[in-house]
Amino acid sequence: MGAGHVHQHAAGRAADRARLRLVLMVTLAVIVLEVVGAVLSGSLALLADAGHMVTDAAAVTLALSASYMATLPATPRRSFGFHRAEILAALVNAVVLLVVCSYLIWSGVRRLLEPVPVEGGLMLGFAAVGLLANAVSLLVLTRRKDSSLNMRGAYLEVLSDLLGSVAVVVAAAVILLTGFVRADAIASLLIAGMILPRSFLLLREAVEVLLEASPRGVDLEEVRSHLAAVPGVVDVHDLHAWTITSGMPSLSVHVTVTDESVAQQGVCGLLDELSRCVADHFDVDHATFQIEPESHRSHEDLGARHD
Repeated sequence: MGAGHVHQHAAGRAADRARLRLVLMVTLAVIVLEVVGAVLSGSLALLADAGHMVTDAAAVTLALSASYMATLPATPRRSFGFHRAEILAALVNAVVLLVVCSYLIWSGVRRLLEPVPVEGGLMLGFAAVGLLANAVSLLVLTRRKDSSLNMRGAYLEVLSDLLGSVAVVVAAAVILLTGFVRADAIASLLIAGMILPRSFLLLREAVEVLLEASPRGVDLEEVRSHLAAVPGVVDVHDLHAWTITSGMPSLSVHVTVTDESVAQQGVCGLLDELSRCVADHFDVDHATFQIEPESHRSHEDLGARHD
């Protein structure tokens, strides 16, 4: 990986941490506000939204910790450093969101069956302040939401908070205008419905990285075809692609070339050509090539028999 790419990656993560710290402070302030509002108004939706934001605060703290860990240098034991810590954080975020959804569904159904009085005016006031704070947090994260899976997880957490605040505001207005207290429980169920699909999406993406699935946008057959089209290449095998962490796809491959191409271009020339191929067409900067002259095939077959 080039030094410029590494520097850019590090600078991006520093910007991510600054945004996450600001979002964490706003989130903690809103939690306190909504807990007070839930106690005073008796609103389950407001309390559920506050509880959801507690998990968000924990998730953002985890994301910050993972981002700091990703800056630690590689060691002989951990040759890729701690980049995978971000993926683990995203996985934990997804699991936490699923737990929150389960709680909201359970509590919401209970409130539908056994409604309790709710003070709509207080509920509306506290929910409106929470909505404004969530909008500020979302704005802070929007520009960097696609910079990493970790940041996407934090963005989805705040987005679900914002949508939850909208649902609470609407429910409070309905209660205030009509006295329909079941709107509080309905809002809780809507919040769960909005969080659930995003939780599964984040969980799937994190698991794909941990299982070393091919990065999105990297079709191995297409990579094989592009490499095979490079002048002098006669065979492409042992091709693998995976993701170290968000924005860091990697690739390794054995490439058999003619002896004439090795003599004409040299190994360095062939490496440059192959590296440009995967970088330009597939945006993969971290690639490892094993170049094998065609005359070496017999040695490779011998090694395979020994295995």
